[in-house]
Amino acid sequence: MNKFILLLLMTTVICGALYIGKVNANSHFQPRTIEESYLEIGYKSVGEALRDFEHHYKEELQLPLRVPPVVYTHVFARTIEGYKGDLFEMEFINEKSNKNNFLISVAPKDSIEILDKEVTNEFKLKSGNTAYLLDKGKAILLIFEKDNLQYRFSIDKRISEKITSEILVQIANSSDY
Repeated sequence: MNKFILLLLMTTVICGALYIGKVNANSHFQPRTIEESYLEIGYKSVGEALRDFEHHYKEELQLPLRVPPVVYTHVFARTIEGYKGDLFEMEFINEKSNKNNFLISVAPKDSIEILDKEVTNEFKLKSGNTAYLLDKGKAILLIFEKDNLQYRFSIDKRISEKITSEILVQIANSSDY
């Protein structure tokens, strides 16, 4: 009998805790837009972020004139202060397909160490600099240096057939104007 009362008491406590933990949905809840989400983590318009970066470094940043041949719904940028120097980051996103994202990062020279085991190919850019293609597992990166800065282009590996290394090199060459 004592076991039965103990079991009944435990069941009542558990059911009560579950009932108290219920959350009623608010029909007025509006999910945040993608713009609100990106603005919340420090992204801004490309022009604003570019001005911040150029003001800090006291030099002009030459961004590529080309982008990959996929559809993007948004482009955001930000400047991030880091322990190896500031980083300019520009992200092209497609709200409907997260695999189509394209990221451009620009940081002080030598801010990312290029490991030989990750290099899958090297390319000569029209500036004479070498660009390195890296396989980082889920991402493909093209890294090159220009004007004491290191440029990194990153794409999702799932679209590497659509955005080939040759296209990434063309994009890199388009920053030489």
